[in-house]
Amino acid sequence: MPDGENGESLGTVVVAGAANLAIALAKLVAGLISSSSAMLSEAAHSAADTATEVVLFAAIRHGERPADARHPLGHGRAAYLWAIVAACFTLVVGAGFSLTHGWQTITRGEDLGDIGVSYIVLAVSFAIESVSLWRALRQLRGEARRWRVSPGRLLERTSDTMLKAVVLEDAAALIGIAVAAVGLVLSQLTGSAVWDGAASIVIGLLLLWVALTLIRTNASLLIGQAPPASLQEKIKDVLAEQPEVEGVVELAAVLMGPGQILVAAKIDFMDETTGERLELAADQVERRLTERFPEIKQVFLDPTPGRSAAEEV
Repeated sequence: MPDGENGESLGTVVVAGAANLAIALAKLVAGLISSSSAMLSEAAHSAADTATEVVLFAAIRHGERPADARHPLGHGRAAYLWAIVAACFTLVVGAGFSLTHGWQTITRGEDLGDIGVSYIVLAVSFAIESVSLWRALRQLRGEARRWRVSPGRLLERTSDTMLKAVVLEDAAALIGIAVAAVGLVLSQLTGSAVWDGAASIVIGLLLLWVALTLIRTNASLLIGQAPPASLQEKIKDVLAEQPEVEGVVELAAVLMGPGQILVAAKIDFMDETTGERLELAADQVERRLTERFPEIKQVFLDPTPGRSAAEEV
């Protein structure tokens, strides 16, 4: 990922974190005043999102550390590890609290207090979350235009786990706010706490889905996921079009962190390219490749005879 995009992701995470912290405190106060299960679940939701943003902020910073003797391929994958930790926090704290508290409300009932402040907090929270989501979607659309894919497709395959987390969590937050409002209205109209408890359970299930989605995505990236096939074909085309290259025998590309790609390729260089000329040719091919794709941080080229040449030997 170019430095500009990495900085944009960091800004997106900071904005989301600040918004979630303010919202979590407001929802907690409103939940205590109204004794609403859905409001307290929304407070846990925002608290989990806040913790997630803090962890993601640390992950971005850690992933930016340069390679060293113990970590020759860099620290990029640390972002995926910490993203899994953040998702687990959402799973345990957010989803766990919402599901259990909602069930207790349905089975034991509750006495709602003054819920007027809850409506105000939900309205303000919806506006703040909308701003945070708008910023994340703006970044997503910008990157989608750059890669010439749909925003939805990019969100599914992006290695920028921070951007994906913010988009999913902010979208879930807006849905959760709407669900909490509906639960409060129905409980107020019917006098039954079941609706408020049901809203809390829906919020918990929503958080459960977000957490499991992020855990699955980041686990795949942590193991070592290849970039999209279309990008691999473009890399292969750039390699093949270099004047020193006869053909690309084999190509392996791996995502080493958010927007960080490692490329290893077996290259059939021109027959007359030997010795010092081979070293120079390999250096030129690597330079042209990284200029074309700034996301490629490391390139390993293995001079290998093509299939026909290998068969003759």
